[in-house]
Amino acid sequence: MFHGRLKAAQDGVQAALDAALAVRAEVPVVHAMRYALKGGKRLRAFLVLESAALHGIAAETAMPAAAAVEALHAYSLVHDDLPAMDDDDLRRGQPTLHVKWDEATAILAGDALQTLAFELLTDPALGAAERRIALVRALSLASGAEGMVLGQALDIAAETAPTPLTLEEITALQAGKTGALFAFAATSGAILADADPGPLARYARALGLAFQIADDILDVEGDPEKAGKKLGKDHAAGKATFVSLLGLSAAKARARDLVAEAEAALLPYGAAAEHLRDVARFVIAREM
Repeated sequence: MFHGRLKAAQDGVQAALDAALAVRAEVPVVHAMRYALKGGKRLRAFLVLESAALHGIAAETAMPAAAAVEALHAYSLVHDDLPAMDDDDLRRGQPTLHVKWDEATAILAGDALQTLAFELLTDPALGAAERRIALVRALSLASGAEGMVLGQALDIAAETAPTPLTLEEITALQAGKTGALFAFAATSGAILADADPGPLARYARALGLAFQIADDILDVEGDPEKAGKKLGKDHAAGKATFVSLLGLSAAKARARDLVAEAEAALLPYGAAAEHLRDVARFVIAREM
């Protein structure tokens, strides 16, 4: 059931993103955008659709917001892979965008994907203007200097810091770099329904941290072919991670505890939130 719903969300979001790009001129930067939007788990989009369903909002109504968070996420990956950032040449099993094209195209495609995300949030399908403005504000905060960009900046600064980050510092860093977009995705249904986002925000905080700990674990013992990217880079660079600070066994235990926290946050919704519980279990069981 979970994997079927996830596959349906993946297909729906890809169709929405393809449609958004279909009206653009067929120029290199648009080809690069299309390339960057292919593949991925689409967990953030899935959270948008499931949080909407939890509030009685149909998938077709919430789809522009689901597509928006994936466009924003794709932009972040394109820029994250650049030589000035993490300098990766493989993403989702394919050459990174700056390798397939060039750095200038990658920068511009990332910029265009970011603006596409906010264009998608203006879609009248999402409801009244007040709801759309609320979504724009929420994604702006999640992706900017209070969220994802801040987390990335802290991560880059840590590479030249005189001492490795502490557990508290890594937790704060990842709350921005990884957790902020999860928070937007998980609470977007409540925003659309003008409902209390509190329980879903608590769910997202635990989920985002569990996701990052799972990533750190996979970086140590994952399969590069399944991951579709190079593994072990953090260890080779001497960067502090949840695994390096906690140890592999304790990191796995912490991830399981966070999944339990995420599930507990969903108690007010009862059985209706089972698919969101499935997401929490999936993030620490995945192989990529």
